Amino acid sequence: MNEVHGVVPTSMPQWSQTLRDGSQVRIRPIASADRESERAFIAGLSDESRRHRFLGQISAPSERMLDCLVNIDPIHDAALVAVTCEADAERIVGAARFSSDPDAVNCECAVVVADQWQGQGLGTALMRHLIDIARARGIERMYSVDMAENADMRELAMYLGFRVRAEPGDASLVVYELPL
Repeated sequence: MNEVHGVVPTSMPQWSQTLRDGSQVRIRPIASADRESERAFIAGLSDESRRHRFLGQISAPSERMLDCLVNIDPIHDAALVAVTCEADAERIVGAARFSSDPDAVNCECAVVVADQWQGQGLGTALMRHLIDIARARGIERMYSVDMAENADMRELAMYLGFRVRAEPGDASLVVYELPL
């Protein structure tokens, strides 16, 4: 049990989202059964999108990374995926997650959207749901460490009300912070 806030997440809702171009996605919590879909999603990202998401270049996620991405701690973590249904199978087109510190006061977040789905409001929708979950859990501050060159993340963070500051000791990184 989360002793600090007395909240134990039991089940998380799902949402249907209409994007700017009229396409529909379903946003839901990630599940361990999403392992191969998550692998395909990450592999399908452009080199730049993978570099921005993971703060370095990876070509494919390791088995250990996949374990961490799909098997979350329901007390300290939340992870959402946006999925479409293609040929009777779901395909991940976006993901957002946070992980809180042991006291559940602060959480670090990340979001990534498949390149062909960018610019449609999906990152904004994923982050709004993630922010709502963090607030409902009593988390006080959400933050993200990102590459300073990542203009899309800067635009999203500013739109959602995050403040920006330089990362001490590394001019290539910035920290976005949102008091909840």
